[in-house]
Amino acid sequence: MKKILFIAIVTFCITSCKKNEDTPAISFDELKTVALKDFTNNVAVPGYLDLDNAAINLNIAIQNLNTNATEVNLTAAKTAWKNMRGVWEQCEGFLFGPVEDNDYDPNMDTWPTDYVQMDSLLNSTNPLAIADIQNITLSLRGYHPIEYIIFGNHGNRTAASITARQKQYMLSLSEDLKSTCHQLYLSWTVAPTNFSNQVINAGTINSLYSKKQEVYLAIVNSLIAICEEVGEGKMKEPFDAMDPSIVESPYSGNSINDFRNNIIGLQNVYLGKYATNDGKGINDLVASKNIALDNKIQSQITAAISSFSNITMYYEDAIINQRLQCQQTMIALNTLKNTLENELKPFVIQYITD
Repeated sequence: MKKILFIAIVTFCITSCKKNEDTPAISFDELKTVALKDFTNNVAVPGYLDLDNAAINLNIAIQNLNTNATEVNLTAAKTAWKNMRGVWEQCEGFLFGPVEDNDYDPNMDTWPTDYVQMDSLLNSTNPLAIADIQNITLSLRGYHPIEYIIFGNHGNRTAASITARQKQYMLSLSEDLKSTCHQLYLSWTVAPTNFSNQVINAGTINSLYSKKQEVYLAIVNSLIAICEEVGEGKMKEPFDAMDPSIVESPYSGNSINDFRNNIIGLQNVYLGKYATNDGKGINDLVASKNIALDNKIQSQITAAISSFSNITMYYEDAIINQRLQCQQTMIALNTLKNTLENELKPFVIQYITD
């Protein structure tokens, strides 16, 4: 027994030493810098690049539908729209920097759509070139007017029913959306803004952020804000009013996917992960000082994301017929928001002081 125990101990020590050699420890100070780089290079920039490409794909699908209004091309446009929404909603997990400062978000995603005004515009003789679109009210720009045209009511639109005016409108809308997404991507990657450098170099004279703490607080505040926007805005406002007309993405029936992807985007930021990219995240900083808090946050994120699966009908129907399930999701989001606000934010203030 003693011999076996001795061998086991030696084996354990060799294995542990080998593991430590393969994965050298990183200090908290180093981790603060690495996590900002990984957020930028693994999450933000790839997310906005995917959005840029998704906007191109949607624009191509809309052009094809305009040229040849078949059911196949209409289905392709619907798929391209949903694919782009998935990317965008995850990118909403970090709404700070140029996306807010330059109004890219409201230019693309103001809701609810004023379909009365939209019908009025379509029935008018007002020009619908891209320059005209860029000067109309925000609720008539971006994702949702396109959604209204190509989906109709929960996907009942037929290709043959799309009018010439609607085609002209959706073409200009998709061109405008493509331009906005490209500018958003460039704002993170090239001069003069190159917001990536602002984030990575936080705490130096080369950054808008005089301290790393400032950019970490901006990131955490964006996580808090998306919890609030989904739970207290997108979900609660139509829920309280029992008004399906103010639900986001109602024409496509994509509302629950939108909401879920917002919180998946939050999770991406917290973990420093996106698609196949996997780096250091805020969770690594938290775990190094307070493993219980990291476990709590990760558990609450998972619970919030999972809770959407309990809502099994269109959200505009669920606010009438699945009110308990809707309430449970809103409670999960509020619980997560409170933890981020009352525990994660003070953690950043306490431990990231430079």
